[in-house]
Amino acid sequence: MNNLEKIREYWNTRSEGYRQQIEKEREEHKDEFYKEYFRQIPEVSKVLDIGCGPGFFSLLLASLGMNVTAADYSEGMLEKAKDLLNRNGYHDVEFCRADAQHLPFADASFDAVVSRNLVWNLEDPEAAYKEWLRVLKPGGKLCAFEPIIRSNTRYWEILDPMYIDRYEDFKRVENKIMENPLDSLCNFDEHTLETNLEIAGFSIPEVKLQEVRSRYVVQPNMVREWFINPPSPNQPSTKERYLKYFDEQTVEKFMQDVQNYLTGREISLKTNAVFINATK
Repeated sequence: MNNLEKIREYWNTRSEGYRQQIEKEREEHKDEFYKEYFRQIPEVSKVLDIGCGPGFFSLLLASLGMNVTAADYSEGMLEKAKDLLNRNGYHDVEFCRADAQHLPFADASFDAVVSRNLVWNLEDPEAAYKEWLRVLKPGGKLCAFEPIIRSNTRYWEILDPMYIDRYEDFKRVENKIMENPLDSLCNFDEHTLETNLEIAGFSIPEVKLQEVRSRYVVQPNMVREWFINPPSPNQPSTKERYLKYFDEQTVEKFMQDVQNYLTGREISLKTNAVFINATK
């Protein structure tokens, strides 16, 4: 199975969980922020939502009067997106199964391309940027939103060392993992994204960095899922990363300590998100 098929299978499996995450964001009215950002795109524009997932951006764009094409390589994600749009009365959105790195659209097909939480999943981001540029009309806009993973809240920041065996050892290793320059999950930032967009041929992009916070109560078994589920199909899980430094028993004990400490507690997590506005 090649990497692209691994991505498809992975996100098919994760589609329901991601749908639930999107619903929570809508309940917390986080869509209002993105709506304001998208108002720069003229009404009735043809917009490609690439890597549309469960349809969060597609719904926002349709509600602003855009002509939306929602594309994703995962059939599971496309089904969730179709359901969301149909339930909200938007029946004119077009859906397309597509690889973000090799789009099935003619040159200059769209007035705008939008994406969210996509680039860090891609095997060849540079190829994707060139494709997005190709399908944009002259003067077309790219609006992309990407998390800077290495800025995420780290486990040691939300734990009490009194309740965690070998807390300092795991803190040291977590910092080492998150700052590894060879790790494709953690080794890019806003400057990398800006440079790659310029290389692809976009005008000097406007890049803004914003801290995004979320709060929720930790549920039973939630922590174990954090550890054993890889962030993307091409990446090892957190547990697998720790196993390069500790034996299985030590990692399992740490996971259980974290689960016991956090279950039932409300936690606040943050990441830095990059907001990119580029022009063809």
